[in-house]
Amino acid sequence: MKKTLLVLLWLTQIGWAQTDFDQGNQYYQKENYKAAISRFEKILNSGKESAEVYFNLGNCYYKLHQVGPAIYHYEKALLLNPNDAEIKTNLDFARKMAIDDIKVIPKVGFHKLISDFTSTYHYDTWAGLAVAFAFLFLVFFAGYYFSQKTLLKRILFFSLFFWLLGMGLSVFSGFYEKTRLDNEKPAIVFAESTSLRSEPKGNATEAALLHEGTKVFILESIANWKKVELTDETTGWIEESAIKEIK
Repeated sequence: MKKTLLVLLWLTQIGWAQTDFDQGNQYYQKENYKAAISRFEKILNSGKESAEVYFNLGNCYYKLHQVGPAIYHYEKALLLNPNDAEIKTNLDFARKMAIDDIKVIPKVGFHKLISDFTSTYHYDTWAGLAVAFAFLFLVFFAGYYFSQKTLLKRILFFSLFFWLLGMGLSVFSGFYEKTRLDNEKPAIVFAESTSLRSEPKGNATEAALLHEGTKVFILESIANWKKVELTDETTGWIEESAIKEIK
């Protein structure tokens, strides 16, 4: 009886979340974006999240010309669905609304070559490739073990090295990409404008003036200050209340 009640409660919660999602979409179609935001936020406040909910929130804020929340929610959606082309496209549109035009300085060296390669796919995709290569390795090994023809055994034997190499490369790339993403602490400026200071105090020299929607990367924290780095490698201190962390 207790299990039945838990299942019914779970199904009811799913039904409520689905209703909120549908109602949010209906409000969005009617261009009542604030009401749509309220519905989508209700889903998140219940402890549930999905790329679709964050994406729809990003669209709502984009329509309201609130660049900071729009970029933030698109970034959240991209974390959950990193290969979605529509999320990437809308994120690019939202970024064009931002006032700050900060250049992206390309990194150089061996680590850049590795990062460029591993970032080709999400670490979940690399894991899937590793499983596929492992499966092919086992299939070819079985073929090699049971084959009676010398030429076929040689072909299968040398093929094993290819699948083994692919498996090892996929495992390495997946671990490297996950570690790289885990070490990144991106955030979005939510304040209309805020100063990037040379030290973690309000009267320190202003290194730059940042505006809503700018993406920064958190390096360290002291009290209510965050040391951040911009995409042009400029670093400085920003008040914690002026930004919102993506993860």
